[in-house]
Amino acid sequence: MRNEVQARPASQSLTEQIHVVMPRHLNGFGRLFGGQLAMWIDEVAGIAASRHCGMQVTTAAIDNLRFREAVSLNEVVHMRGRVTFVGTSSIETRVDSFAENFSGDRRLINTAFVINVALDENGRPTKVPGLLLETPIEEAEFAAGKKRRELRQKLNNELYD
Repeated sequence: MRNEVQARPASQSLTEQIHVVMPRHLNGFGRLFGGQLAMWIDEVAGIAASRHCGMQVTTAAIDNLRFREAVSLNEVVHMRGRVTFVGTSSIETRVDSFAENFSGDRRLINTAFVINVALDENGRPTKVPGLLLETPIEEAEFAAGKKRRELRQKLNNELYD
């Protein structure tokens, strides 16, 4: 199928999502639940991956989910995701999350790499279109994604041998 579908640019997968942090999103310390942010990241990545491949996807892994700073009530969380690497049936999406306060100051709170797998109409992994790299940054991100994939495969082989 990869040969049948023309490669698609990373820019086509760009997905943005914005949330106002409400009381229901907070933990007992008045900060955004990490799990809430992880859910939003997963949504953004899934939409970006689906935009790239034009089909349903499922989350296989989330790499590098690191919480840099706390987010408080009424701050705005702005997420931006786009595909950075594709394998045969897998799609890696980078999601950058920012928090913005009332004065408009924006700070990076998280960068995550989410790996989704494209599914056919029977729910089985299927081939995805290649990724058209248009900028030097996209080329570097693709190369880094390839290295992350190799490290994940090596780790999985070591864990399950």
